[in-house]
Amino acid sequence: MKTTPNTVAELATTFPQAIMVLERLGIDYCCKGNQTIEQACRWSGITTDELLTLINAAPQPSTGSRTWDHEPMSEIIAFITGTHHCYTREALAMLTSIATKVCQVHGANHEELGLVEKLLHGMSNDLLPHMLKEEQVLFPYINAVENASMLGTEPPQPFFGTARNPIRMMILEHETVGEKLLEIRKLTANFTLPPEACNSYRTFYSKLEEIEQDLHLHIHLENNILFPRAIEVEETTRTTPVGAAFNDHCCAK
Repeated sequence: MKTTPNTVAELATTFPQAIMVLERLGIDYCCKGNQTIEQACRWSGITTDELLTLINAAPQPSTGSRTWDHEPMSEIIAFITGTHHCYTREALAMLTSIATKVCQVHGANHEELGLVEKLLHGMSNDLLPHMLKEEQVLFPYINAVENASMLGTEPPQPFFGTARNPIRMMILEHETVGEKLLEIRKLTANFTLPPEACNSYRTFYSKLEEIEQDLHLHIHLENNILFPRAIEVEETTRTTPVGAAFNDHCCAK
C-alpha cells in the first residue's frame, strides 16, 4: 500500500479489499466512514500497522477491483438501483416472512427472536420508502446535475433547494438503519445459532448476515462516493446562487 488514506471511508473507497477486513473487525466504514483510521483501530484494539498489514494480505474481491470513485454518477446510480435496491427489497420480503415462522417455533425459548423480528419490520419500514425517495427524487436530480455539468449548462432548480438537503436526510436515515443492524447483531450474538436450530432458523440468520453486509456496501457507495460527488458537481456547475434563484422564482409568480 503506497499511500495511506486518512479516514475509514477513504480506505474502503481506495482499496476494495479493505472492506472484507473492516467487516471482519466490525469497523463501520459506511455510516461512520468519516472516523479516522487511527480512531477506528483504537476502537478495535489493533494498531494502524496491523490493520494495513491485514489489508495488504487480503485478496481482491471476487467482483473485481472497481472503486467507483471515477465512474460517472449515472453508472453508480444504475448499479445501486439495479443491484442493491433490488436485492434489499427481495431480501426484506423473505426475511420478514421467515422471521414470523422462526418466532412461532422457537420464540418461546429464544425471546431475542421477537426483538429481532420487530427490528427487522422497523428496518423494512425505514428502507422501502427511503429507496423510493432516492429513485423518484434524489437520483433523477443527481443525473440531471451530471448532464448539466457535461453540457456546460445550469442544473435544474429543485424544490428542495440544493442536493445537500435531501442528502443530509438520506444519511440520517442510513444511520438509523445502521443502528438497527448493529442491534440485530448484538441480539443474535453475532448470528450464533443455538444447538436446536432448524433449517429455517439457520436460513434466517444466514440471510440476516447477508443483508447486513450488502447494506454496508450499499450505504458506503452512497455516503462515501455518490453523495460527496453529487454535492461537489452541483456546486461547481451552478452559477446562480440558490437563494437568488428562489427569489427570482417567487417574484415571477
